[in-house]
Amino acid sequence: MPDTLTVAAPTLADVYAARTRIGHVIRPTPLMQHPLLARETGLAIAVKHENHNPTGAFKVRGGVNLIASLTPQERRGVITATTGNHGQSIALACRREHVPCTIVTPLGNNPEKNAAMRALGAELVEFGRDFDEARERVEQMQHERGLRYVHSANEPLLIAGVATYALEIFDEQPDVDVILVPIGGGSGACGCGIVRTGLGSRAKVIGVQAEQADAFARSWRGGSRVTRTTANTFAEGMATRVTFDLTFGILKQQLDDVVTLTEEELAEGVRLALRATHNLAEGAGAAPLAAALKLRDQLAGKRVVCVMSGGNIDRATLARVLSGPPA
Repeated sequence: MPDTLTVAAPTLADVYAARTRIGHVIRPTPLMQHPLLARETGLAIAVKHENHNPTGAFKVRGGVNLIASLTPQERRGVITATTGNHGQSIALACRREHVPCTIVTPLGNNPEKNAAMRALGAELVEFGRDFDEARERVEQMQHERGLRYVHSANEPLLIAGVATYALEIFDEQPDVDVILVPIGGGSGACGCGIVRTGLGSRAKVIGVQAEQADAFARSWRGGSRVTRTTANTFAEGMATRVTFDLTFGILKQQLDDVVTLTEEELAEGVRLALRATHNLAEGAGAAPLAAALKLRDQLAGKRVVCVMSGGNIDRATLARVLSGPPA
């Protein structure tokens, strides 16, 4: 079932406050055009390289903003669930702020993301078959240990933090027509929508999901929120079986469209990122490029930004993806 927590959505003012708060840690990431990418897609694409952040993903912006805002009582310790990028964000921020950090990941999670979280000083607990079972375990452990639960989506400070990359997009390319952004929990897409609307832009924000983890897409298109029994995608940043109250509510108002991709389309996105931008992108990070290919007729003549949300793909997955069929 979807979660039932209700909290207020962040505003554009919250995003500007977050930019001030995280500025000593997070530098603006590049918004780059790649001639090879333009040639392969036939589109005017600029890539927002969130894979160039300290943890290799956009999530760090939200983690730094939230952890810096904890009350003295909350600084006793935090706990969260993750498949990796959110957890690295919280772990890095907690190390900087000297806050104890416990992270629960699914069994069989990306081993390199797990190693990175341990290296950042987090206590790692492996539990459950997927993100949602790990999240349910966290919701039990928070009471047992008396820790501050950091939800990966229902956190206004997380959303305001990650939305700072959208400010950077509009600062550098105010005439953007379309932003393609991956959706797992939905914080990144929420940030793009909040900033777009707050600035009065007419840009369209289009979400990207995996067909095998499309609970959000089906819920957004339909009359009721749905839950999947599985989320079998190699793009773990999008591998959620449920929707979350805060981000879903924001995106019902802010999102213009959503597109879903097959596993092979996602894999081709990773290969396209590598050969046309010379960047290593994980499945979710490459999904906007794959979506641009799929929507190329619809996007012709438009100024497009693809959010490369992260680059933390593990070696085994990368080897499997690169051994796939050529473009």
